[in-house]
Amino acid sequence: MGCCGSVHREENQNHHTHRPSLSLVQGLPAAGETPPFSEYSLAELTAATGGFSSDSVVSEGGGKAPNLVYKGRLQGRGWIAVKKFSKLAWPDTKQFADEARGVGRLRHSRLANLIGYCCDGDERLLVAEYMPNDTLAKHLFHWENQSIGWAMRLRVALYIAEALEYCSSEGRTLYHDLNAYRVLFDEDGDPRLSCFGLIKNSRDGKSYSTNLAYTPPEYLRNGRVTPESVIFSFGTILLDLLSGKHIPPGHALDMIRGNNIVLLMDSHLEGKYSTEEATALVDLASQCLQYEPRDRPNIKELVATLVSLQAKPEVPSYVLLGIKKQEEPPPPPQRTLSRMGEACTRMDLTAIHEILVMTHYKDDEGTNELSFQEWTQQMRDLLDARRRADFAFRDKDFKAAIDSYSQFVDVGTMVSPTVYARRSLCYLMCDQPDAALRDAMQAQCVYPDWPTAFYMQAVALAKLNMDSDAADMLNEAATLEEKRQKGSGRGP
Repeated sequence: MGCCGSVHREENQNHHTHRPSLSLVQGLPAAGETPPFSEYSLAELTAATGGFSSDSVVSEGGGKAPNLVYKGRLQGRGWIAVKKFSKLAWPDTKQFADEARGVGRLRHSRLANLIGYCCDGDERLLVAEYMPNDTLAKHLFHWENQSIGWAMRLRVALYIAEALEYCSSEGRTLYHDLNAYRVLFDEDGDPRLSCFGLIKNSRDGKSYSTNLAYTPPEYLRNGRVTPESVIFSFGTILLDLLSGKHIPPGHALDMIRGNNIVLLMDSHLEGKYSTEEATALVDLASQCLQYEPRDRPNIKELVATLVSLQAKPEVPSYVLLGIKKQEEPPPPPQRTLSRMGEACTRMDLTAIHEILVMTHYKDDEGTNELSFQEWTQQMRDLLDARRRADFAFRDKDFKAAIDSYSQFVDVGTMVSPTVYARRSLCYLMCDQPDAALRDAMQAQCVYPDWPTAFYMQAVALAKLNMDSDAADMLNEAATLEEKRQKGSGRGP
């Protein structure tokens, strides 16, 4: 499916598996505003999706290039949908980034717009606006309270045609696997077209994942998607809207040719539709589903016809859809991270090093209570070892720093959370994340409320590909920093 945020896993057209709705407050960034297109860090998206938790999955597509869509929330900036590909699907980072940027230039109220992407190691991710009110498939095929009314069905047809017309005018004439799962409803109940269909599921993968009965005939012949193929797929959506079922186009055309339009119409509409409008929509679907691509109408013709068919244009979509208008509460104030927090979120080891050098040992105050008797020659030797380690650390000789810090730690007379944090970073610089994690945990043992200890654990966990745990540690560290800023935490 590849939708930008339904609350159901993708259901293919042969069999359906339900997933319970997520009972979270839905919403987007400020009403009417679409965030600028950005490159996101893996740490940001990991934190936003709860470590790509299975509980955050809102759709999943299979095939040779499996992909998942997660619901997430960026701190203080509203809900997002994150589509996660395998590296196998897009091995070339530049090609994936170029595709994402091309689609990211599009901005329209009829699209669930692409707002960013992430290429980090083996990860390939797309980020889109989140649509909180399910898919057209859910409202047509799996409704629980009421079926979608006729006026809303006409509006869906028009809005999706307008989305395709806009994409075409911007040079994006190809849309891959257009179906009822790609049509989403925003917080106002307005239909939108998922931006994810503007990018194939893989560089070389198939453009259609649906049952072959719903695939444009020319695609079956040559494996290529053309603008006319998109019109054929739009015709299958018109059939869905007319019938409330997923009817193979060939079967539907037989019914239309036999003048069995009443049999084609959704019985749940209970006859509450204009026969003239229904006949016009059936005729439009028939034109879109013509075997020869040249016999199908173009998108401008479709829009012009659908505009003339609209009913109840003054009624808001959420009323027609039968949902409550969702008022998004103001997002919580954006958490202001320290330089250390920002550096750890970016996994910027060089910046972390600079901060630890500047911070020196000011966070160690109070962690060692030494009597006069303890200031022996051994203690002076101990402090000399630490001094040598600090010089090596400052000069980025991380292996030498590990050796000298280890001399300090092994004696055990003094405990220093800063030494553990510094040695943790040294281990990270030397590609030893296991050892780095142990030291960061030791720093926490010495100083349980120290944000730096949690930040270093987050970086080490991320290096170990333990994304969910890394996200938890980042959140914990940021919470401790907030307490510090409010004067309730220990430290300078």
